[in-house]
Amino acid sequence: MEQYSFFNRDLSWLSFNERVLLEAESPNVPLLERIKFLSIYSSNLDEFYRVRMPVLMAIDNFDESSGLENAYFKATFLINQQQERFGHILKNDILPRLLKENIHWLYNEPIPERIEEEVSGLFFNEVLAFIGLYSVEQDSGAFFAENNKLYQAVILSNAAGVERLELITIPSDVLPRLYAVDSKEGKYIVFLDDIIKHNLAYLFPDEKIAGVFNIKITRNAELNIKDELEEDITAALEKELKNRDLGFATRFLCQPDIPLRYLYRMIYTLNLSKASVVQGGFYHNLKDLGGFPLNDAELSYPKWPAHTCLHIPKGETLFSEIAKRDIMVHVPYQKYDAVLRFFNEAANDSFVEEIYVTLYRVADHSKIVNALMTAARNGKRVTVMVELKARFDEANNIKWASQMKMAGVKIIYSKNDLKVHAKVALVKRTVRDQTSYLGLLATGNLNESTAKFYTDHVLLTAHQPMLLELQQLFGFLSKKKKKPLLEDAINFEHLLVAQFNLQQKFLWLIDREIEHAKAGKTACIRIKLNNLEEKVLISKLYDASVAGVKVELLVRSVCCLVPGVKGQSENITVRRIVDRYLEHGRIFVFHNDGDQEVFMGSADWMNRNIYGRIEVCFPVYASDLKNRLMEILDLQFNDTAQAVELNEALQNNFIKGDAGLRSQWEIYQYTSNEKIEYKSI
Repeated sequence: MEQYSFFNRDLSWLSFNERVLLEAESPNVPLLERIKFLSIYSSNLDEFYRVRMPVLMAIDNFDESSGLENAYFKATFLINQQQERFGHILKNDILPRLLKENIHWLYNEPIPERIEEEVSGLFFNEVLAFIGLYSVEQDSGAFFAENNKLYQAVILSNAAGVERLELITIPSDVLPRLYAVDSKEGKYIVFLDDIIKHNLAYLFPDEKIAGVFNIKITRNAELNIKDELEEDITAALEKELKNRDLGFATRFLCQPDIPLRYLYRMIYTLNLSKASVVQGGFYHNLKDLGGFPLNDAELSYPKWPAHTCLHIPKGETLFSEIAKRDIMVHVPYQKYDAVLRFFNEAANDSFVEEIYVTLYRVADHSKIVNALMTAARNGKRVTVMVELKARFDEANNIKWASQMKMAGVKIIYSKNDLKVHAKVALVKRTVRDQTSYLGLLATGNLNESTAKFYTDHVLLTAHQPMLLELQQLFGFLSKKKKKPLLEDAINFEHLLVAQFNLQQKFLWLIDREIEHAKAGKTACIRIKLNNLEEKVLISKLYDASVAGVKVELLVRSVCCLVPGVKGQSENITVRRIVDRYLEHGRIFVFHNDGDQEVFMGSADWMNRNIYGRIEVCFPVYASDLKNRLMEILDLQFNDTAQAVELNEALQNNFIKGDAGLRSQWEIYQYTSNEKIEYKSI
């Protein structure tokens, strides 16, 4: 491993966010969708400053071999470059194109007289009730700026010329950030910030306004949860959630035209001396662009109605169909109905005795959780492993766990140092004294909301040996131990489970391809992941490349593997696909001398997934489903419209091709007609 090189994970992550920015820049993307990609970019960057920047700021005495040398400064440089590009896209491309559609988005320009009355009406009727005013004295230090809250810093001057600083909240957490105002000349889009700014004279009638500047402070978002007794963990987490927004400041975002004397005054007064000062655009929190107040089908993606996954004959049930054959659902191309029906049937099937589920991120109005509560009320024994530490979903998961407990569901929480990230469910049925299992194993969360825009795969199966192993895993989770011990050893022959055999099995599968290559046989590995960081597995892929194994990777986001390096990775290619849906499924294909083995699952190859989580990957045995997955991968690896190839300099290079194959569109068509003959890789 020592002789190999690796990308820095944080710089790689920023490279992915640049790929998102490329979609906002693309003239081939509908105009309103480009604005949404700007929103996604901004949201991603906010999370980077909340989660990763504190790590980079805390690291010093870098070791050059670690890949961390000067990472903070490199990251800051890249972010500044990307922010300039962001501003250029918005001001020089998006705004003029909207104007051609007779939509005037007021961006750093005064409110026109023709809509002043409407804007004032919005201020007095909707906005004024939510505004907070805070006098900030230079030497008090009493005011604490909330995390990611938007403020207007107002410099006021009295009759004697004495200046003081006042902060005004921009209540974008309770009000729309952007408003559409109609006029005879067309439609205007107005920032909430500007609605407030236009009416400042009402708030400060006796003082001169010397300057108005939009600012935002981003704070560290990591939680510090110590191991607690199970009955105390919810209370401990709730306490930490209250403190999350009180973390140390990592970024002070301000306008580019703020005079230095005001900038230094705010840094001192708000205790921001250790934060990165970023002079961004005139507006912050542009993730709010996701709520752009315009609905125009001509300026949006065309509708892709989800296909029906399967038709169940009259008199049959989903459970009876699963008993006959494995079923796979490809969301969002196909409807989530089969997944919802799985839980609904489990809740009401008189033969069902027990239900086991892992929940990581739950929909706000989860039909799945409601089905589980119904099952408990119907007398089923329902056990749910709820991961309370799913970042930024903690409060929602606490809410659902509490409701399920009240309905009679047995709730299990993971320990602090071992997240449960698996996406699995198990149903135990007994018919005429014969017990059998039905299972659901997925690459994505059991969440009907994200299933509308995350590309994931869900396997519904009655494969008894595999499901018996899943039953044993739930038995281990019920023991509430931190890590598997020797006495917890489970002989997994089908499932690949992190903390037990997942890393070892993947290493063995790669080694087998290496042996085939050395024997002169065709050797090929295809892997699709969200993130690739863990060095042991990456090094084994490097070993495979050196041995002559063809390694093709689809890695959406973080990728620490450096492709195309002579003597290390010249047989490895890395591609990314960013399109209307978020690529999320994890698929692993090993050529195996022509007898292809295919696995899916929840596990990325990150340190946290391999060493700090319970993950479940699983084989796909049914030949038709296996072929279907490989065909889908074929389409993605042949994408010449939305794919980029990552080079050894961490650059996103678009694939050159004549056909302009767009894999998500092709998969959408394919999943409506799956009778396509598979062509071997």
